[in-house]
Parts: sequence; structure tokens; C-alpha cells
Amino acid sequence: MPKQNSRLSRRELIRGSAIVAAGAATACAATPGRVDMGESERFQERILVNVQVNGIHHQLALEPRVTLLDMLRERLELTGAKKGCNRGECGACTVLMDGRRVNACLVLGVAADGRSITTIEGLARGKPLHVVQQAFIDNDAFQCGFCTCGQIMSAVGCIAEGHTGSNAEIREWMSGNLCRCSAYPQIAAAVAAAAAAGKEKL
Repeated sequence: MPKQNSRLSRRELIRGSAIVAAGAATACAATPGRVDMGESERFQERILVNVQVNGIHHQLALEPRVTLLDMLRERLELTGAKKGCNRGECGACTVLMDGRRVNACLVLGVAADGRSITTIEGLARGKPLHVVQQAFIDNDAFQCGFCTCGQIMSAVGCIAEGHTGSNAEIREWMSGNLCRCSAYPQIAAAVAAAAAAGKEKL
């Protein structure tokens, strides 16, 4: 009896590969959690956000991926919050959300819906400077000035939280804000001076 040839022809190999590939594609399409083009397009949909920024109401249509920092800088043209590291390490983008300090680069714009945001532009009420702003001037608590807006906003939060009992405590609770010019002694002194001036002025 002649030996049967077990080798596949080229045509049979191609045909078999096509069948396997088609089966794999069908299985992938049915896999839960897989992002198809339709779901990807939904990431581009805009969400209506209502937010108070420095006492002014804004209604914005934002993509879900837009950060609070980009919303403030690019949509509202409030550039006091700086884009430094853009990953929550330097504190240059610090703003107040409902009175609490946050890194605007780590907060999505849609998360600000229904919230109250205060930036450096809205800190002073009227012509006189805010007590913390004045304390930074009086104590020479800045050099290049890039980090100053974030430092001031963080200082307002630090004082409101009651973390000004000592120089060491101030430094600890302000440690999320970096100063590449190393004006830390003056910054700590400014925070202490503003705290001593009384919370009722904040």
C-alpha cells in the first residue's frame, strides 16, 4: 500500500491560515472590555460642565480627557496656574476646589462640575492684595516667580487647614510645592506671617 503524503500543499496551508485568522478575529470581537472604534469615538464626546471659577459661573463643553489645568488655561485663559511637571509633583498648578487645595493637572475638568474653583487671579477681593500675597512680597518669598502662584494658593490652603504651628510644620505641609530657586526659608516665613495676621483676613 503506497504511503500517504502528509505534507500540505501551499494552497491548503493558506486556506487553513485564513480560517484560523478569521476565527481569532471573531473571538477578539466578542471579548468583553475590548475597545472598538465606536467606543473610541465616545471618548471624543463632550460633556457639559457647570463650574464657578473665581465667583463667575461658566458652562463649558469638555472632552472627558481634559484636565482642570487645561480647562483653566486654554478655555478660560486663566494662566496663573502653571503647567510645570504635569503629573502632580511640583505644585505649580495648585488651585482651591471648594476651599481645598488640589493639583489642577491631576483633576479632570468634568470633576469640577458643580464645584467652586479659586485661582490666583481671583484670590484678592478688590484692590488690596490678599494677606498671603502681601506676605510673600514682604518676605521676598519668590525669585523667578514661576512657582509663586501655586505656592500662594497652597499657603492659603495650609493656613486654612491649621498647619502653621511651627516652621517645621509649615515646611512639611508646603512640601508638595517645589521652588527651583530654593526660596524655602522666605516662603515658610511668609506663610507664618500671613497666619499670624489672622485667618479672618484670608
